[in-house]
Amino acid sequence: MNTSEQPSSPTRHSCVDCGTQNCKYQNRTYPEFCPTTHLKEEDQQWALERYDEPRNHDIMVASAEVEYEGYCQWTRVQEIMEFARKIGARKIGIAHCIGLIREARIFTRILQANGFEPLAVICKVAGKAKSSIGIPQACETIGAAMCNPILQARLLNEARTDLNVVIGLCVGHDSLFYKYSEAYATTLVTKDRVTGNNPAAALYTAESYYRKKFGLER
Repeated sequence: MNTSEQPSSPTRHSCVDCGTQNCKYQNRTYPEFCPTTHLKEEDQQWALERYDEPRNHDIMVASAEVEYEGYCQWTRVQEIMEFARKIGARKIGIAHCIGLIREARIFTRILQANGFEPLAVICKVAGKAKSSIGIPQACETIGAAMCNPILQARLLNEARTDLNVVIGLCVGHDSLFYKYSEAYATTLVTKDRVTGNNPAAALYTAESYYRKKFGLER
């Protein structure tokens, strides 16, 4: 054995390793590692109690109805509007990347045409330099102004939006936006600069073009 090699840790199976999906079909067998079979009663009860909370219940019902009514017919743009109607959301916040301002403008027009009140806040709002909060100055070679997802969330909170929609915020910036958004948030566009904002394309080509890049060729 090469002494430089570290012993591998035991494999911990999870839902991606399941071949039965009995949680959906209910007429098959759960694998021995299935979290359903090892579920603590208090965890299950805790989740069910959260769904009983009025707003959470409304969200779950509306989501299920949108899935049912528009299954394989409605685009995500349509689904978001139908979902908003079902939960009584009229004022729609849009937290968008400056690189997707065209997409944000189009979505804004669609919302207005359908009776909603959209309010967009761009990622570069306030125009602070990246280095002003301790980001390495070298990062300013790709746009000197920092993205400001926490301020985006705060401004939409102050506007009392009913539902917030993310359009192309960077990885991590979106995490901070979700953390500080007081309104429920959903995503319309996920940024991927390489695949034309279609990150699933990298997964579809992970066993071909991207095999070596993702370290799968060993």
